[in-house]
Amino acid sequence: MSQTVNNPVLAEVKRGDLIENRHRGSYAVVDSAGDLISAAGNYQQLIFARSSLKPLNVLAMLVSGAADQFKVTDAEIALACASHSGEPIHVSLVWQWLERLGFTVDDLECGSHAPMGRQAKQQLRLTGQQPNPLHNACSGKHAGFLTLAKFLHPEVKGYSTLGSPLQGQVMQTAAEVLGIEWQSSPKGTDGCSIPMMGMPLIGLAKGMARLAHPRDLRTDLQKACGRVTQSVQANPQLIAGTGRFCTDIIERTEGKILAKMGADGVFTGWIPDKKWGIALRIDDGNLKAAEVAMADLLKRLKVLKKDDLLDHWIYQPIKTWTKITVGHFQSGIN
Repeated sequence: MSQTVNNPVLAEVKRGDLIENRHRGSYAVVDSAGDLISAAGNYQQLIFARSSLKPLNVLAMLVSGAADQFKVTDAEIALACASHSGEPIHVSLVWQWLERLGFTVDDLECGSHAPMGRQAKQQLRLTGQQPNPLHNACSGKHAGFLTLAKFLHPEVKGYSTLGSPLQGQVMQTAAEVLGIEWQSSPKGTDGCSIPMMGMPLIGLAKGMARLAHPRDLRTDLQKACGRVTQSVQANPQLIAGTGRFCTDIIERTEGKILAKMGADGVFTGWIPDKKWGIALRIDDGNLKAAEVAMADLLKRLKVLKKDDLLDHWIYQPIKTWTKITVGHFQSGIN
């Protein structure tokens, strides 16, 4: 049986008089005790969390002692959690981090792509520059891995390889928070060359709830989880960028709600005051539909100070090339 059978419609595209597209998905919201707060669809399905897991992937750098030894700042921790837009602030901070460690851009194993941010992409094109690994949305995560790699062993080449001691430590630490068996989990490789482990969607939500309220974790992990939350709350511009969903959510809620996108329609969130964790996935991987569904879920959970605070994400316009609005995304849940 398909894992996505009977998943509900979480977002729709309305163009003119017709519903042109329907995007199905599933989600789970749990508290730090693992109790289900809200759910829809097949929340037991196995998924790759993609970049939505970055706030847990950074924990190994913190609990190992690498972050303390190399004086990693809160801004750098936020960058290690980021899928950033490649804006000057992101690029310069990653470069300064690498320089302090004695690394160069050539040590990054994430590869190059054009900046995710529209303005950053245009600026790069206008100056005639080509993107380099610093512009990669995952360069902060890779800088964090290089920090841990330097702490563990003088030879850092191959730090992104599945089966390497570094990636084993990263997976083991994240799995402890997630409550899964990392060695036997399905494996894959993300777009930035980092190995991934599969997990149930609800397991991802439980991991984010423990990040929000790590009461049942060992002391060093509790401290590390608190540092990650503090770093993201203090640096919303670094977690994504100008006009991006995650940055906007954190800023508008003054750090009360923290969100992290992942490729192929995955989102996570954590709400420290509620001790809640959230995991959501759109079956067809549509990012805008995932944003709509995530914003709509937060609205229905009644965790926002104003009921209409995120409506601009729920009702995203669809425009022609001449900038005329001809439709919009909307919630698929009546």
